[in-house]
Amino acid sequence: MSRIEKAMERAVHLRQGVGAPTVNQAPTSPEVPSREPERRPLHTPPPVDATIEKIVPSSPFLDNLNNPYSPLGEEFRKLKAALVKLTTGDVFNNSVLVTSSVQNEGKSITALNLAISLAQEYDHTVLLIDGDFRRPSVHSYLGIENKQGFADCLLGEAEIGKVIIPTGIGRLSVITAGRAVPNPVELFASQKTESILVEMKHRYHDRFIIFDSPPVLLFAESRTLGHLVDGVLFVVKEQLASQKNVKEALEALKGCRMLGMVYNDTLVDRHDQKYSSYQRYTRSDS
Repeated sequence: MSRIEKAMERAVHLRQGVGAPTVNQAPTSPEVPSREPERRPLHTPPPVDATIEKIVPSSPFLDNLNNPYSPLGEEFRKLKAALVKLTTGDVFNNSVLVTSSVQNEGKSITALNLAISLAQEYDHTVLLIDGDFRRPSVHSYLGIENKQGFADCLLGEAEIGKVIIPTGIGRLSVITAGRAVPNPVELFASQKTESILVEMKHRYHDRFIIFDSPPVLLFAESRTLGHLVDGVLFVVKEQLASQKNVKEALEALKGCRMLGMVYNDTLVDRHDQKYSSYQRYTRSDS
């Protein structure tokens, strides 16, 4: 049988749905795996636990929750992107302290909105800890009770895993400040606090741990915490903290890894009334 006849016979068999004859058929080679790398998502979030009741804060300051597509929400996304770039790489520097020079510069609001922005992504889980024992505010902004919290853990009266509060807001969990402490400076400077922070960093190595802390110039706790975390985010409010305040605070944090500065409550354009009421958060290297 000629090659042409064999080819015609094979075509007839194929049209009739019958396998081609095996006479003189060359053996088939094994399937060669594709060299194209398999594309998988970096991280697939687990389904939300139906038993977790989502908290619904009423605070108007949580822009990334209430109005994520506002100009301010966009600024927080820029801040988030800069933070992720600075802290991820060969080593995930996952513990970040948010502080300021003096009171009322917006450090707690910055910590909250940044945490919410991070937690609303698929790639990041976030644990926000209220480390300001003198003026705790995270629980107030989120509308939750300040029962056992971080202070109780440092005092050895509670375990970290027992005081974590899932919020149902993206992948955000919170630890409130907890009980009132008469001597927070001594507590933060203790060896126990250092060991707990190290344990938390390694236990929750796959998530961001963000600390809200007291102002640097008024209290000493932030100076201690700044040396225990991977990086510090420094908040400056326009027309509130003086240049002297900022310089003294940065000098007090010398030796800490400064991730950047958030310039808060500034106007984009003082002649444009459209933007005169929102805060713009930007980052610049220290």
